[in-house]
Amino acid sequence: MGINNVNVEKLKGTIADAQKDLSKAKKTNKVEGEWNLAGGAQFKAEVSFENGKITLETDQPGFLGGGGTKPGPMIYCLYGSASCYVATFATMAAMEGIALKKLKVTAESNIDFSKVFGLSNNPIAEKVKFTLYVESVAPKDKIKQLEELSRQRCPAVYCLTNPIPLETELKIA
Repeated sequence: MGINNVNVEKLKGTIADAQKDLSKAKKTNKVEGEWNLAGGAQFKAEVSFENGKITLETDQPGFLGGGGTKPGPMIYCLYGSASCYVATFATMAAMEGIALKKLKVTAESNIDFSKVFGLSNNPIAEKVKFTLYVESVAPKDKIKQLEELSRQRCPAVYCLTNPIPLETELKIA
């Protein structure tokens, strides 16, 4: 499938369609889940995607009152951000015709729960750090350019670095 497991021809077609009509570049994601009031994992959601669906479960770590039996919400957030960042890098490389021998990412986040506990006004997330490990025959300066382009274009990096309007709504039965 193309270069770096990216279908470049399909992507080029998508970009060409969006050039003609920017509304084709917009997609909506939706997750609908339910909190488990009994035992077991605390939250479950069936998540649909292009070729199927999967059930994801979360459970807060023990220190937050959960059982620690599944990844917590912040782990999923970090996983989603890291996978988006590395996918953007692999895609940018593929679009430039650069084959990668190996591509790994490490994502780290420091979380201060004192605000969650009502003990301070400290920022909850102190930082998020991505470290890319890249093996390629491409020149190092080209790899550095791809990394910069990835930081500029990655949706997850955008979400982490720009305020996004949030709406909440309460419906009482």
